Amino acid sequence: MSEHDAPGLAATSGGAPMFNRAAWARILPFLTYMLFIGVAELLGHLGWSAADLRWLYGVKIGAVVLVLAIFWRHYSELKTCRLPARGVLAALAAGVLVLVLWLGLGAEWMTIGTAAGFDPTSAGRIDWPLVAVRIAGAALVVPVMEELFWRSFLLRWLDTADFETVDPSQVTIKSVAITSVLFGFEHHLWLAGIVAGIAFSALYMRHRTIWSPILAHAVTNGLLGIWVVTTSSWSYW
Repeated sequence: MSEHDAPGLAATSGGAPMFNRAAWARILPFLTYMLFIGVAELLGHLGWSAADLRWLYGVKIGAVVLVLAIFWRHYSELKTCRLPARGVLAALAAGVLVLVLWLGLGAEWMTIGTAAGFDPTSAGRIDWPLVAVRIAGAALVVPVMEELFWRSFLLRWLDTADFETVDPSQVTIKSVAITSVLFGFEHHLWLAGIVAGIAFSALYMRHRTIWSPILAHAVTNGLLGIWVVTTSSWSYW
């Protein structure tokens, strides 16, 4: 398929495509993830129970991994990690801080709707393979997929369509504000999500490598998974 045949490459008023191939490489994994969320909601409306749909998470993560693999050569920023030891510590600390805020910013006015959650128990016993898939997906796959979309792509694309030319340290406050708000409202805990979006954007701008917010995001999601299983707080999943 040629670049001109790529889906959705609608031309802008100036004749240039709104999204180039590098943009679609970051958009499609995210759209795949969101598509499965929509499928789960549809199946729920058709009478499928939450227990019946637990297997869908593994399929969703597998599909995202497949799309990421297809476009892997376009993620040049993932092929090298320019994060010094001090940057690693900062990302780890930020990930823990976001987790604390995620668990603390749960007042009714700070939430949207009701969290469906993910209950991996059957007859009162935890299904550990389901837990393993859930934590692995949340800590290893979701951070890569979301940071490629929200920070690598959208944060810079809002400043210019040729987003790869934008140095992370030069993104505007406007772009940080827009992406952080959108990132927040992608989640049930919208206020915590906005704070997380700001924190991850700040790491990206400070360290100028997508690995910094990916690491922080992974720490948050991984520790959240451990906390959820330890406390049986399934609604946070």
